[in-house]
Amino acid sequence: MLVVLPPSETKAAGGRGKPLDLGALSFPALNPVRAELVDALVALADDVPAARAALGVSERQDDEIERDAALRTSRTTPALSRYTGVLYDALDARSLTTGARRRIAVCSALFGLVMGTDPIPAYRLSADSTLPGRGGLRTVWRPVLGPVLAGLDEHVVDLRSGGYMALAPAPGATTLDVVSEADDGSRSTVSHANKSFKGRAARLLASTRRRPKDTGGVLAVLADAGLRVEQAGETSLLLVVPR
Repeated sequence: MLVVLPPSETKAAGGRGKPLDLGALSFPALNPVRAELVDALVALADDVPAARAALGVSERQDDEIERDAALRTSRTTPALSRYTGVLYDALDARSLTTGARRRIAVCSALFGLVMGTDPIPAYRLSADSTLPGRGGLRTVWRPVLGPVLAGLDEHVVDLRSGGYMALAPAPGATTLDVVSEADDGSRSTVSHANKSFKGRAARLLASTRRRPKDTGGVLAVLADAGLRVEQAGETSLLLVVPR
């Protein structure tokens, strides 16, 4: 089983690893697009106003553009240490075993799909960014990322947000949506806190000794851990939490 997470806008600074080496990343079929996007971001950083517009940042976030300018030379750290925020706080990757961390991948706008242990630098690029002369990133990624996701030889639990799912589908993957339920039984979609629940689910799935091969197996792991989970479709699950 492989748990696929979205990245986060916020990223930890620094790192102890050597500068970016695309050859050190998993899924080498993605390297031509990775190299193209890295080169494009480094070049874009030379034009700060254009970079602000393309990346959706303000003047107060010019340090994000500086990160992109240094993509080839800045230090790296494992992807699960690079990404921060609500989902990654709930995941608490530092306390996971090495084996558990190796069951997690991250789908990002810059690198496509990387394993959680792959070394990456800090950067700024989102799924909805539009780089000059390249259009949307879905157009860039789908032809190469789609076959990689389709060719994974283990069951995928796809916890990506909508923008990152749109980069390329993961056929047959189990998905998980989070809804809150009131005392009267009415339900509503969980928005921001959804990230925390998905981080907890990812932690449980990465840590289990079981190897679910389908959506029913994933449901069983989460239910046995005390979560209230329902099967909503052939490959889709609902995590129900109190409102």
